[in-house]
Amino acid sequence: MAIVDLVMPKMGESIMEATILKWHKQPGDKVKQDETVLEIATDKVDTEVPSTTEGVIEEILFKVDDVVPIGSIIAKIRTTSDEKIEKYKEPEPAGIAEEKSGIPESAVTNGSFERPAYQKQPTYASTDTHTPTTVFKPQTTNGTGNRFYSPLVLNIAANEGISMTELEAIHGTGNEGRVTKKDILQYVTARDQETSSASREFTGKQTYVQPASGQPSSITETKSPEFIHGGNVEIIEMDRMRRLIAEHMVRSKHTSPHVTSFTEADVTNLVLWREKIKTEFEKREGTKITFTPLFIEAIVRCLKKYPFVNSSVEGSKIILKKDINIGMATALPNGNLIVPVIKNADQFNLVGLAKQVNRLAESARNNRLKPEDTQDGTFTMTNVGTFGSLMGTPIINQPQVAILATGAIKKRPVVIETEQGDSIGIRHMMYLSLSYDHRIVDGSIGASFLSEVAKALENFDPGRSY
Repeated sequence: MAIVDLVMPKMGESIMEATILKWHKQPGDKVKQDETVLEIATDKVDTEVPSTTEGVIEEILFKVDDVVPIGSIIAKIRTTSDEKIEKYKEPEPAGIAEEKSGIPESAVTNGSFERPAYQKQPTYASTDTHTPTTVFKPQTTNGTGNRFYSPLVLNIAANEGISMTELEAIHGTGNEGRVTKKDILQYVTARDQETSSASREFTGKQTYVQPASGQPSSITETKSPEFIHGGNVEIIEMDRMRRLIAEHMVRSKHTSPHVTSFTEADVTNLVLWREKIKTEFEKREGTKITFTPLFIEAIVRCLKKYPFVNSSVEGSKIILKKDINIGMATALPNGNLIVPVIKNADQFNLVGLAKQVNRLAESARNNRLKPEDTQDGTFTMTNVGTFGSLMGTPIINQPQVAILATGAIKKRPVVIETEQGDSIGIRHMMYLSLSYDHRIVDGSIGASFLSEVAKALENFDPGRSY
């Protein structure tokens, strides 16, 4: 018999945490290998976490709605050869579970923090495949007010910009006055309710003063002003995904100086070709042909000519991506958007692209996307024309440096240049817009790439096969 740790899986290079939505198994329940143990959610996708072994759930370390760092131990599974099931042990005191959560030291990125001293005692289970865990044993306080802080608390503090001075002033409710995850999250919530960033005065929060004795000396509380909404209104709380999308969009605007260029394309040949072959295509290939794979096909060819548009930025370094992984913004039934990714899109022909587009769109609408379906995108396309918009100014999907929007295709009278002279004809016209990161994509590159995409669509061969 051995204890195997179930850890929060890595879900992408930019995802550092996930929210627990539902536990399918409880302590004492049997579980088979690859059987679903719980459901989790990130800002990109909801997914299931399977068991890595067969056995019995020994312990669950986090509750529903807890936000858990990637790499943390979320449950323990006891492998056994008999049918005997031990009773669930009582939960440990507050603050202890998070200290034993198994968060790797690399997850604590507190640049200005000096970690308080602690001792490590590696323990090994009686199986060759079990990864050794590290138990953190705090040293006693040195009388100067310094306390032991778990890696999870330090990680939250670093991510929220909480200084060590602030951290030491937070009243801890854990064992021996330690600051627990609940304590620091309550502090962050209260701190974020400030009304004046200039004066740095906080309202609607409790301020805890932590002296060297370890006891709170005073607690002061001020009330935040209530917002008065005039007229007949309905107040709706954002759901989890909408809050995450909002944070992601604000972070993108803060990260990249956005520039947007526009052009239009005569896509008459493309529209007429699709209309002519769509019935035969679906009958022969077993999937529909939409405009999206046709747009992606043109984008892929142009990205090879302009590699800087298929890149990312890390500090002062430009990371040119050799893979071309196209993300396609997809609307969900609740109105939110998700961006599944077609990996190595340049290796598919039109039929393959159509099947990938339809598969990912169907999975997104039915909440069946896997974590890998939304990872490693290098460029994103969003079809705002689906909703009737002529054009849009999309926000870059970090850490990418560009995103292209296609508008609605409309019939318009336009001037047509021919060998016999100019004439006016009815054509299918579409606006294209490209938002790009001006740190590395200059206007000349951005506009040239966009014009190249428009030219590829205009020069579509109406006599081609698929």
